[in-house]
Amino acid sequence: MKYRPFGKLDFNVSALGFGVMRMPEKNGRIDEKEAIKMIRRAIEGGVNYIDTAYYYHGGRSEELVGKALKDGYRAKVKVATKLPCWKIESEADFDRYLEEQLKRLELESIDFYLLHALDKKTWPKIRDLGVFEWAEKAIAAGRLGHFGFSFHDELPVFKEIVDSYHWAMCLIQYNYMDKNRQAGIEGLRYAAAKNIAVAVMEPLLGGNLAKNPPAVQALWKEAPVQRTPVERALQWLWNQPEVATVLSGMSTMEQVEENLVYASRSGVGILDPEELALIDETRSRLEALTAIPCTGCSYCMPCPNDVNIPENLSLYNDAGKFAMLEEARRKYRGWKEAHENDRANTKDVRAAGCNACGECEARCPQAIPISSWMETVHGVLGEEKPFASKL
Repeated sequence: MKYRPFGKLDFNVSALGFGVMRMPEKNGRIDEKEAIKMIRRAIEGGVNYIDTAYYYHGGRSEELVGKALKDGYRAKVKVATKLPCWKIESEADFDRYLEEQLKRLELESIDFYLLHALDKKTWPKIRDLGVFEWAEKAIAAGRLGHFGFSFHDELPVFKEIVDSYHWAMCLIQYNYMDKNRQAGIEGLRYAAAKNIAVAVMEPLLGGNLAKNPPAVQALWKEAPVQRTPVERALQWLWNQPEVATVLSGMSTMEQVEENLVYASRSGVGILDPEELALIDETRSRLEALTAIPCTGCSYCMPCPNDVNIPENLSLYNDAGKFAMLEEARRKYRGWKEAHENDRANTKDVRAAGCNACGECEARCPQAIPISSWMETVHGVLGEEKPFASKL
């Protein structure tokens, strides 16, 4: 494992961090036995940063982390979790959620406590409720080690938040497709210049950058160094000195093993200009094919009408990027057949079940007009209208 500076703190973080939000499941619940094996294998491989949140896996992620860190593993890692800012209504909620999270994690102190998914809506409310004063007291009491935030919004909002407090760290969505979106490379460098540690989430853009799209296959064959799509995306991040750690939401033991290998050969400045130019060209070609900027974070869920929003959006995007429109239509029809054959299920997981209530749009970090896209998705996949790359 390679280790990197973590902002102003006297701590070197593993290049690879473990994001506990996409663990293997059985019957709709975390496969605890396999998930614990995966987390412990990552720690044994040198990972020393574990990231979770209050709502991951329907509230089960923190409990899983607590179990995985028994038997001496706690001493080997730093643990980060997040306050669900959109649920906060009063100052008393700060303590209420923290106490619940400490119990779930079975910890007396959380190393890094982040304000979850700050944006232009949640930020002023949390700030004005006195979150900084509360955090200082919690740190002084030993319940928190350091304070930070995760972010999904535009660059000016990011800079305002960065300048508002002496943060220990921040967590941003960043990958070679999001170089100039949200905080982006400018935000990354802005925070790092203030000695704020920057951790990266969505390094594979919800798994999209792990695929091998036809539009760039020929281009990748010309690469000076042959890499898997996953390693290419990760090394692009590790190549930048401002990136402290890259969080991977690993779902299989195979992914853990592969990512440990990739991290072991990571480093700042290891990509030459030719390979960086190839990644820039990859970005240009894929941007021309991606219809909906969904990362599969599932913040839009649950849907009150039982529509599986991320699956519908992902299926539609794949139909365009990977030239698989007929395959996507077959899968969409399969969802309909499964629904009709399940008499106990009264609602439809397809985009067809959307009634445009708008609840999902209020929670979407990417500000996607989901209701409008649901109509388009059903039109293209369910009614076989022509594919549309824009609304």
